[in-house]
Amino acid sequence: MDFVVFADGSANLPEKWLKDIMLLPCEYTLDGNPVTYHGDVDRFDAHAYYDALRQGHQVQTSLLNTQLFLTHFRPVLEQEKDLIYVSMSSGISGTYYAAIAAAHELMEEFPARFIHIVDSHGCGFGNGILAIHAAELMREGKDAREAARILDEEVPHVCQYFTVDDLNFLKKTGRVSGVTAAIATILSIKPILFGDSTGHIVSCGKVRGRRKAIEGLAAKYREKRVEGDSPRVFISHGDCLQDAKELETMILEITPAASVTVCEHEPFSGAHVGPGMLGLFFLGKER
Repeated sequence: MDFVVFADGSANLPEKWLKDIMLLPCEYTLDGNPVTYHGDVDRFDAHAYYDALRQGHQVQTSLLNTQLFLTHFRPVLEQEKDLIYVSMSSGISGTYYAAIAAAHELMEEFPARFIHIVDSHGCGFGNGILAIHAAELMREGKDAREAARILDEEVPHVCQYFTVDDLNFLKKTGRVSGVTAAIATILSIKPILFGDSTGHIVSCGKVRGRRKAIEGLAAKYREKRVEGDSPRVFISHGDCLQDAKELETMILEITPAASVTVCEHEPFSGAHVGPGMLGLFFLGKER
């Protein structure tokens, strides 16, 4: 094994995709009580979590700090292995910069080792896709520098589109104004959102009604997909499995050979998009 791949709980990875990926824990508080999320979304009680958000319970998330990276990275370097960490977007979290600070400190301590922090410009499967590919590149025998180059070139092709059921959760984090959220609720306006080239969440459309929003996500896949033998598509949801399965059906109508993974959306960014979030992630022509 030439290098070690790190990701964290924000990567939204179910167990079947965790091979050769070391997950760092994410921390959040629920009504002031600390919770550690270790990252395996299969063991996450999404219904209880998103139901708590529906009922008005308060979740606060925190970035991964530099000390956490030092603690987990140093043992790998001491074993004379290189490492790649796939970070959530620098546009939505300071985690990337905390990882960079740790990398700079450790490179002085271990000058012979290679450390690379990938700014995925995404979250959820937006960085999970890259972590999966990083592990595959390692198993193929690529060295860490070559894998890092490939991953950085892939970042602009990670398409991540989503819709939310309640804009008030994005209002709390300053993504939309209170007036916009109120009007959208009254008129049943559903946004189509995406992670742009700088990793910020922006709107790329709005429709009236949930069904139209799901169709809008499928339309983005039709527009941005790259033809392939069996493309991978990832769908995550905030406790709305029926909608996720409906989107999966639409994807398979467009690309019958697609390999589709459907799972719950992790809690770390889930606090900001809320219950009813429905996300679609895949490698495409461009963002």
